[in-house]
Amino acid sequence: MLLIDLARTSAAVAADSARLAKIRHLAELLSRVEPAEAEIAVAYLSGELPQRQIGVGWATLRDLPGPRQIASATLTEVDALFTQIKTQTGPGSQAVRKALISDLFRSLTSQEQSFLLRLLGGELRQGALNGVMIEAVAKAASVPSAEVRRALTLRGWLPAVGAAALTGGVEALRSFHLEVGRPVAPMLAQSAPNLPAALLKIGGPVAFEWKLDGIRVQTHRSGDRVKVFTRTLDDITPQVPELVDAALSLAADDLVLDGEVIAMRPDGRPEPFQVTAARVASKLDVERLRETTPLQVFFFDALRVHGKDMLDLPDSERHTALEQAVPATLLIPRLVTADAEEATAFYTDALRRGHEGVVAKSPATPYAAGRRGAGWIKVKPRHTLDLVVLAAEWGHGRRQGKLSNLHLGARDPHTGDFVMLGKTFKGLTDELLTWQTEHFPTLADGPTDTAVVTLRPELVVEIAFDGVQRSPRYPGGLALRFARVLRYRPDKPPTEADTIETVRSLLL
Repeated sequence: MLLIDLARTSAAVAADSARLAKIRHLAELLSRVEPAEAEIAVAYLSGELPQRQIGVGWATLRDLPGPRQIASATLTEVDALFTQIKTQTGPGSQAVRKALISDLFRSLTSQEQSFLLRLLGGELRQGALNGVMIEAVAKAASVPSAEVRRALTLRGWLPAVGAAALTGGVEALRSFHLEVGRPVAPMLAQSAPNLPAALLKIGGPVAFEWKLDGIRVQTHRSGDRVKVFTRTLDDITPQVPELVDAALSLAADDLVLDGEVIAMRPDGRPEPFQVTAARVASKLDVERLRETTPLQVFFFDALRVHGKDMLDLPDSERHTALEQAVPATLLIPRLVTADAEEATAFYTDALRRGHEGVVAKSPATPYAAGRRGAGWIKVKPRHTLDLVVLAAEWGHGRRQGKLSNLHLGARDPHTGDFVMLGKTFKGLTDELLTWQTEHFPTLADGPTDTAVVTLRPELVVEIAFDGVQRSPRYPGGLALRFARVLRYRPDKPPTEADTIETVRSLLL
């Protein structure tokens, strides 16, 4: 297949706002790819590379040759060149990569060049998010979308899953299994304004667990080998030796556990999130940091124990297996009850000890990897949302010369776009203002010398607010009351930002 076919499909997907139309465009192209091209096509149209990273940045993409008139480059040729580029290392490698990229672009039309520039720059925003691509793959392969989602849960890489569906159908999709050492996307929680709302939404007995303000971790152990991954599936094993030791201390030697790692003070109260985040992110002097800022891990779910996959089991059975495999000192406190008073006392105790709140879980819910399942609901004492920064304004007065007022957006799961909810500069410390002014220009999606600097929607920020109200001022018809910045969330990708539906559910 020619690269121009993908470029044209990408343009059609971007131009069509309707979700079903996007799926139709993608499925039509995917139904025509050859087996050897399937993973490449799904990856490119998802804004990814099969090689993940090839060492090409904006400096390499400057001053490229002009386009040719006739399209001739194939997907396999482009993919092979990217693989060659990735293998370049050592002195002079940057010049070689630049020469290879220049040779490639010299053979491309203007539409192909534009497509690859956006792909390589991480800016292929066409609304083809995972949900749309899953449906497109299912349609093109004539398989149920549930089978694609299930395989994606286990494999964690949509291009590989898409290629399996397109080349082998349902049988190939069912060949995927949970593999120790290969992370799966974590299950996420919805929000509720208070405990009664959470109890009502789940119904019956509810399992309440403390909500810690730490870093989500997925711990894999096979024999004496341990791997630890973040919620974004990054391998942080060398940075968290305490977790490795904890996993190796368990009797079970074939397991995958979900949990939270957090830095604790000597008095047993948690350190601020920034302390935990900085400790986990640090790759230098880890042994010294282990002494000065020790980490503790608390597990709350089991995806695999003693070699048995447990994703499809209800929460109650998974937790029983977890309790049998992990000592109580490594478990997040948990209460199963249908009594509102008991739940309130448990919630109050979590807050008193310095934690964020609780997560209410349905004991009957399987592990919905990568999704905000209705079976998990977080309850915190203040309203917070994870939103995406869409733009920033240059400040005035004391903030003159600083990028200050933030434009905030919620995710539209149907289109992949972000819906603006309002602006805020409240909660921004001098330190954050300095950081924003230095960092935001690297995210700019246009000039930076205008009053409002538009940013690529890549940065998630946690916002506290007093309520949601109707407002014709912003595109979503909603506005946050007294919005204020709590912190940035580098551990969360924009695809995990709260949706506009979540915001509407909080409308006063």
